[in-house]
Amino acid sequence: MRRNDQKQRDLFESERNFKLLVEGVVDYALYMLDPSGVVTSWNSGGQRIKGYAATEIIGRHFSCFYTEADRANGKPLRALAIAREQGRYEEDGWRVRKDGTFFWASVIIDPIYEDGKLVGFAKITRDITERYEAQLRLQQMHDQLAESQRLDALGQLTGGVAHDFNNLLMIISGSLHTLRNVAGDAPKAARAVSAIDAAIRRGAALTGQLLTFARRQRVSPQAVNVTEQIEAMREVLDTGVGGAITLQFDIDPKLWLTIVDVAELKTALVNLVMNARDAMPGGGSITVAARNELLHEHALAGEFVSISVEDTGVGIAPDVLGKIFEPFFTTKPIGKGTGLGLSQVHGFAHQAGGTVRVRSDLGKGTRITILLPRNQQATPQAEETQAVGTIASGIVLLVEDNPDVAVASTCLLEQLGYTVRWVDSAEAALKEIERNEIDLVFSDIVMPGKMDGLGLARHLKTIRPGLPILLVSGYSDAAINAHGDFPILRKPYEIHQLSQAIANLSR
Repeated sequence: MRRNDQKQRDLFESERNFKLLVEGVVDYALYMLDPSGVVTSWNSGGQRIKGYAATEIIGRHFSCFYTEADRANGKPLRALAIAREQGRYEEDGWRVRKDGTFFWASVIIDPIYEDGKLVGFAKITRDITERYEAQLRLQQMHDQLAESQRLDALGQLTGGVAHDFNNLLMIISGSLHTLRNVAGDAPKAARAVSAIDAAIRRGAALTGQLLTFARRQRVSPQAVNVTEQIEAMREVLDTGVGGAITLQFDIDPKLWLTIVDVAELKTALVNLVMNARDAMPGGGSITVAARNELLHEHALAGEFVSISVEDTGVGIAPDVLGKIFEPFFTTKPIGKGTGLGLSQVHGFAHQAGGTVRVRSDLGKGTRITILLPRNQQATPQAEETQAVGTIASGIVLLVEDNPDVAVASTCLLEQLGYTVRWVDSAEAALKEIERNEIDLVFSDIVMPGKMDGLGLARHLKTIRPGLPILLVSGYSDAAINAHGDFPILRKPYEIHQLSQAIANLSR
């Protein structure tokens, strides 16, 4: 008899300890369900995590912890069926607290059997929202890094292609001036020359957009009032979108100044508005907005001018969203777009020290935002110019490693009245200057060898400070570094641009 009493006391003590253990666990919701899913027990962890007291939840079906969408598609009962059939159910997913807020839960359901009969389920739930959000942030950072590396690789590729393409355009452009003089006033020849000239300009514009994406385009940054620039473009943008689309402006009149290339800013704005227009074939509205923003992000912190273009169009599919800034990528029909508009926007923003953000919902529209750093100076700094004598004629030393480009450049210089001596490297140029009298050095920046055109110019500035120097480039990171030190003419150039660049050396 005493042995039975001892067993009962031991059983009571065991049950008491187990109850204390379960009640003492506050980081996990530990509770029981009957075979149909009704809550039959509850611990303090369940109250802390889900907000229900035991008296409020015992007797209710556990499906109340699921989202409305999960309940509608039968997920709670399906979880019990899997636990019963497979011996265990485990998942991570959204759950709902008593106050209606969501949390990310780690859930385990085990079936409980007695004498071979299912008597209920043991359920364990843990709130892992913080870990889930940390994983999301880590994944987002990883994705941003991968995207940045991919776009940088594309930028290097497109920059190299644009450099070679600009050389080809330079050859065509230079030769075209010779053909124009030979063709005279013959109507057919004049039309052909005009068509070639238009193609050259179009090609130059396309390579310019490529170089902006690659961030190798030499720009002319200055302190800009974005409000004034947008106001000046209102009429042009309104005409461009057409009558079926309403164009609205929401511009803060007290925008901070930002340092950008004005032409690139206008091009980016036009590209965004035209893309928004094309996303609304049946009409809609476009809103151009500009605000001052103070950012506290790890990768982007400080004061920025935010320029956004938002449409009510078809939106961008998630699988396409990550590709929209790639050069030549377009969802438009053949012949309706080059695929360079948004790549120019991306390059412009990053070259200015900012970034671009996109938010899009299918069927609702898209908003693309350019963030540009605030300019802390009230006015732009004036650029230094070389003070040299007038250059009306004389001997030009042409430094160009591409023979075909050299021929085209020589023709243009000779038409302007100059005598041309050509060398194909910076080292050869230094030797030529030592042996002969030179009135002007006209050098490409990108050249093979130990010294490029910029290195040559800086060396000559030291040993021959009065010698006029004009640099030329299709693209170059060095060209950006040379900004303010030496005048740079961009390929492809026309004869009047070359003449003006040389004339500017005299100022």
